[in-house]
Amino acid sequence: MIRAVCPGSFDPVTNGHLDVIERTAGLFDEIIVAVLVNEKKQSLFTVEERMEMLAEVTAHCPNVRVSSFKGLLVDFCQQNDVRAIVKGLRAVTDFDYELQMAQMNRRLSGVDTMFMSASPEYSFIASSLVKEVARGGGDVAHLLPGPVFRRLSERLGPRGGS
Repeated sequence: MIRAVCPGSFDPVTNGHLDVIERTAGLFDEIIVAVLVNEKKQSLFTVEERMEMLAEVTAHCPNVRVSSFKGLLVDFCQQNDVRAIVKGLRAVTDFDYELQMAQMNRRLSGVDTMFMSASPEYSFIASSLVKEVARGGGDVAHLLPGPVFRRLSERLGPRGGS
């Protein structure tokens, strides 16, 4: 079985994330969507909430499971027999950083990284931007899966918390 991981913060999961996960699910036997536990970062949703949302929006993909990790991604990969890391790229600026990470991960563990370009309709979406627009009262419904948008609206209020 060839297993890959799609890691991220997913705070919240966007349509761009879901697109990469679904496309990756078609390429590997099993995909682990791994939510990073970063206690130094102030998140809108808890790790458990993000995992619940991911499980809900990927329920139609039988070979996708959701987990979380703390520390180095390569350690998670080794513990879970993961052979590839799949990262979505929105722009060249993403590539600059992700290439360095991919080379370090390969050096540390032998785990390869595959880059998947974002679909054009999602290439501008970032969780941080979605939260900023939502907090300002902007409409982000078209950027998020339905269940995620509902939770975001509950968390920030009908006008994004303003």
